[in-house]
Amino acid sequence: MELQQNFELFHLPLSARPGKTKSERLDSRVSALEKYLLICAFVVAAVGAANDICSRRIPNWLTYGGLVAALAVRCAAWGWPGLKTGFFGVLLAGGLFYILFLLGGMGGGDAKLMAAVGAWAGSAQALAILIAAAIAGGVLAIAYMVFNRRMCQTLRNTLELVRHHVTSGPRPHPSLNIGEPNSTRVPYGLAIAMGTLYCASNAFWWR
Repeated sequence: MELQQNFELFHLPLSARPGKTKSERLDSRVSALEKYLLICAFVVAAVGAANDICSRRIPNWLTYGGLVAALAVRCAAWGWPGLKTGFFGVLLAGGLFYILFLLGGMGGGDAKLMAAVGAWAGSAQALAILIAAAIAGGVLAIAYMVFNRRMCQTLRNTLELVRHHVTSGPRPHPSLNIGEPNSTRVPYGLAIAMGTLYCASNAFWWR
């Protein structure tokens, strides 16, 4: 009986066979393309992390070039809706880092790298990458403090920064800021790459 049903189904026209609708197939293709854009986001983040670790700088050709390329790909694939999603990804992912940059707590290259990653990831994944990168950055910072035995000094600096911003507003601290030559910092490009890798892996293998 089952063999006969399969035989009859085989001879049905393609349009009459049960399966995904045209809309469902389109959604599936869009979802697949978004996953590959996450891979592009990770590649950009990984190159930025390598530069950040080796030279403590993230080049503009990577950040600006990656951002423009991402918006161009999204526009070519989905038109204005895709471009809008990319812009929202830039604002969401890069916006918070830009605020931290203005406060003196984040490098400009880190903020631009996060914006480029957000352009590739789009608004749907930008927040997840932002949270994952923040967690990775916290883990790296704790590891750095333990390795260099700077836990107490870092806690004192954190309290001083809080006091400064409460009394002086968003103005950067005169000595505790990323631009101070003697300041030490964690290569945050690595944290961005780790957060992006987590979200890309989650999209491919855990869903």
